[in-house]
Amino acid sequence: MHSIDQPSSRPALLLAWLLAIALFVTGLYFFSGGIWLLTLGGSPYFALESILLLTSAWFLMRRRSLAFLLFMIFYITTVLWSFSETGIDFWPLISRLFVPSVFLLVFFALLPYLRQISGKTPLRGPSYGLCFLTCIGLIGAFAEMFIPHAPVAGPTQEAPLASGKDGTGDWSAYGRTATGTRFAPFSEINRNTISRLHQVWTIHTGDIPISPGGNGAEDQETPLQIGNTLFLCTPHNNVIAVDADSGGKRWEAHVNSQSKIWQRCRGLGYFDASAPLPVTTNALSAPEPISHDPTAPCDKRLFTNTPDGRLIAIDAQTGEYCQEFGTNGTVNLLEGLGNAPDPQYQVTSPPTVAGTTVIVGGRIADNVKTDMPGGVIRGYDVITGALRWAFDARNPDPNHKLAEGETYRRSSANSWAPMSYDAAMNTVFIPMGSSSVDLWGGNRTPEDHKYATSILALDATTGHMRWVYQTVHNDLWDFDIPMQPTLIDVPTAHGNSPAVVFGTKSGQIFVLDRATGQPLTDVKEVPVPKADIPNEHYSPTQPLSVGMPQIGAGPLSEADMWGATPFDQLACRISFRSMRYTGLFTAPGTDTSLSFPGSLGGMNWGGISTDPDNHYIFVNDMRLGLWVRMVKTSAPAPTPSAGQSEKVETGKTGSASGGEAINAGMGAVPLGGTPYSVVKNRFMSPLQIPCQKPPFGTLSAIDMRTHKIVWQVPVGTVQDTGPFGIKMHAKMPLGMPTLGGTLATKGGLVFIAGTQDYYLRAFDSATGKEVWKARLPVGSQGGPMSYVSPTTHRQYIVISVGGARQSPDRGDDVIAFALDEK
Repeated sequence: MHSIDQPSSRPALLLAWLLAIALFVTGLYFFSGGIWLLTLGGSPYFALESILLLTSAWFLMRRRSLAFLLFMIFYITTVLWSFSETGIDFWPLISRLFVPSVFLLVFFALLPYLRQISGKTPLRGPSYGLCFLTCIGLIGAFAEMFIPHAPVAGPTQEAPLASGKDGTGDWSAYGRTATGTRFAPFSEINRNTISRLHQVWTIHTGDIPISPGGNGAEDQETPLQIGNTLFLCTPHNNVIAVDADSGGKRWEAHVNSQSKIWQRCRGLGYFDASAPLPVTTNALSAPEPISHDPTAPCDKRLFTNTPDGRLIAIDAQTGEYCQEFGTNGTVNLLEGLGNAPDPQYQVTSPPTVAGTTVIVGGRIADNVKTDMPGGVIRGYDVITGALRWAFDARNPDPNHKLAEGETYRRSSANSWAPMSYDAAMNTVFIPMGSSSVDLWGGNRTPEDHKYATSILALDATTGHMRWVYQTVHNDLWDFDIPMQPTLIDVPTAHGNSPAVVFGTKSGQIFVLDRATGQPLTDVKEVPVPKADIPNEHYSPTQPLSVGMPQIGAGPLSEADMWGATPFDQLACRISFRSMRYTGLFTAPGTDTSLSFPGSLGGMNWGGISTDPDNHYIFVNDMRLGLWVRMVKTSAPAPTPSAGQSEKVETGKTGSASGGEAINAGMGAVPLGGTPYSVVKNRFMSPLQIPCQKPPFGTLSAIDMRTHKIVWQVPVGTVQDTGPFGIKMHAKMPLGMPTLGGTLATKGGLVFIAGTQDYYLRAFDSATGKEVWKARLPVGSQGGPMSYVSPTTHRQYIVISVGGARQSPDRGDDVIAFALDEK
């Protein structure tokens, strides 16, 4: 007789008691939480199954084999319920079945002991056989946790690589060209040679961003490459020129921008005065001619705009300020704004060089007060820095020229994300955000309802509007258009059509006619419910881009609630049922409502990359919900002084200062000048994991011929993060929130580094299969870029590595990868 089988076996008795206690605690939690869930109209599963768990625990304490039978009824019904709710979706099944399966394993090990106590045949062979099979099943399920489970499986066969000669040209703008395609037409590095890609040089900028919670300095840059020089912009706007082949430093311009929060530089602008002006077609005007001595300094110049309100021109050859630009190389962007203390007005995305005009927008801090600086968009002469035009989105005459002492309209809709430019049309395409404050619109004007949360097309020389297309009416969700619009030709029934393609925080993808602003794919106005805020300008409908895939936009149901265990899953179900949720456009009210995706997205500033050879676009996203409650105040909420923060439960900085972090507590925020304050936070489990099922971030390929997802894969693991921010050191590819851009190449590859773990990855653009990755010293929010050296004719992939969002690990690395030298 096996010692553990004996009725007097102490190990078996101890194991039985431990299992009984675990079943009892689980049953008690299921009962209390399940009854609560039932009162909210939720699933009866937890309340009903708790009875089986509690009675099984009771009989197990009495060492009765009936405990096993009761547990088997629980387990079988749990399996049936799990598959009925989730189908064969891996991560939801793991959440529901892994812990019960561990209980089952222990029960099978104890069964011979329990049967002998009851005077029955031990059935050792079947019991231990089933124990072994259950153990194998758990090991198999655990192993599956380390395999990506794609929401949309891609083709199994690779498409042939594009034929024809590689393209040419520099990476001379934020999105490689002013059209924002993020496509490198080079194929030396391709899916067949990628295994030989390796790190060839690393440089340190000396500017390490410090950003607890994401509100401080962060490295989010995409470098520029002009000829054999690479141009970098550090988080404090220091501009560095390095050799494109070796990384050796040529010069550095010390700008040292300083802002209380949100200190970052996403990129630079570039202008070559010796280059011919573009030939225009279908343009309202041509680029303004310039006068510049080609032998004088600054024939080739870089532009950086800073969070502390400066536009600076720098000689690309020497790093010296261009003295003829503005005042000794600097234009003061705070002029005309009125009261604009740091950090209420900031400029974080790169300036847009459009013909001979350099154009800047600005970020207005979210949810602070109704009296904020205006989000005016301005165009300046690239040589002199003289103001050519302004577009004031709250002025009935948006191109109104200020008289002496006059300021731009306060609290207008702003544009903080990168812009794009069509040289032939001489038109700049501008992604717009909402007016202040974001979550309350009782004071909004007709101009706000026209320009906010839209794409705005302006003539680059005059600032006159060509068209505007709004993606959210009376935006109450902070659903700014967060990314650079991408200008590509898309297939239509009448041939290729010039289009503007962009994604939104709400998970929508819009495709607009570049000349008219009208949708080229189906957009429907869908009815949406109101909330209970008096005098709010609720729109009865909202635009929904039904002709294109919606990425991670829901709608959610209780069955979508998730947890690492059944315990936090139940907590998330209760939270979900406790909130008002009516879909994508659930308006905030005085009750607690759920916005999914929340104000971070969806998609964000990283933008879209494209493959013109196969008519694909590539989109990365994050899937984070936000719960919101508007709190009535007896008087308009006090306005925080500049930079003041609200203390929240977690001890982190709230968003009253205009900052916002992905996973940090956000807390109570006074909406100055309104009858409300707002309490909001991320929709997280007690373990600080998103409450909805994985993935929490994906990379998707979309065929612009069919408007369907070709493949969608989870991106990122929990290796360098985890519950409460604790690193799990486990390469489980759940798919983590992504923040940063992608790069597509002619070599059939898509690169991304903006994940929560510390890798630069390459995916096969045809199948979505991960084909290569390189470990980085810290995480990255930078945009990968690629170029071919005009000196060595070697293709490089370059990424700036300063630290992932919500990660304590920071760095100042810029790393280049290449194949072996030719």
